[in-house]
Amino acid sequence: MVQSLSDPDDDGASAPAEAPQTRSGDRLQSLTRGLAVLRGFSRQHATMSVSEVAKNAQLSRAAARRVLLTLEDLGYVRSEHARYSLRPKVLELGYAYLSSLYPWDYALPVMQAFSAEVDENILAGVMDGTDVVCVARTTRKPVSVSVPVGGRIPAFASSMGRVILANEDDDKLEAYLDRVELRAYTPQTITSVEELRAELKRVRAQGWSLVEDELAVGVVGIAAPIYGPGRRVVAALNVSIHGKHDESSEHIAVTRARLLECSRELSLLFGGSGGV
Repeated sequence: MVQSLSDPDDDGASAPAEAPQTRSGDRLQSLTRGLAVLRGFSRQHATMSVSEVAKNAQLSRAAARRVLLTLEDLGYVRSEHARYSLRPKVLELGYAYLSSLYPWDYALPVMQAFSAEVDENILAGVMDGTDVVCVARTTRKPVSVSVPVGGRIPAFASSMGRVILANEDDDKLEAYLDRVELRAYTPQTITSVEELRAELKRVRAQGWSLVEDELAVGVVGIAAPIYGPGRRVVAALNVSIHGKHDESSEHIAVTRARLLECSRELSLLFGGSGGV
């Protein structure tokens, strides 16, 4: 293993297992640990003790405590009764990413109008590794399966992921297929590489994706691409319909048509041609 750059906080604790191994000689251990601590907080772990943080981030208790004290001084976490939680300032980190890439602030009103028209929750997502990360959403109605902003879903089993994958260059798609685990989330999930290739080919030809019962039983996801400059797919727009497909086929058809119109509108906003 390549030795990391020396760090005054280094006490021999191991870095998070998911930390990339490339260029490890240039990686700051303290920054790696700080990000691991922040990623450890979630809906299920909204508040944690130092020991719980250390366990989640795979750090020693001493290292976790130093990271938490630093994050508290910087305003990213708060402590109360020996338990830590995130502060709203953390949102600045995610917003910096969103605002630096595409105008999601301007896209959200378009999504909200679409959401109100079809009376469904609308999501937008981008690829990150083998997952799709939700970067914007509307909440029209409570549902049993919900993806928050920042939430991740497997690309191969989701309509957003398939729309993006279907428009990737061949070498990028092959690299994705080489490293992804095609796990069965339901009995209907596609777990064969050849079946997935065929489905992606069909998605690319028709310009949209429909996934039923593959990520969660009773959920139909429909997605369309959002284009950026050079006709490059930069994101996907999704509608998730909860209920039996055969009982809502007319609603799905109407929603799909409106989805394609909305994705074209967002494509123009993002510098794409708006064509599908």
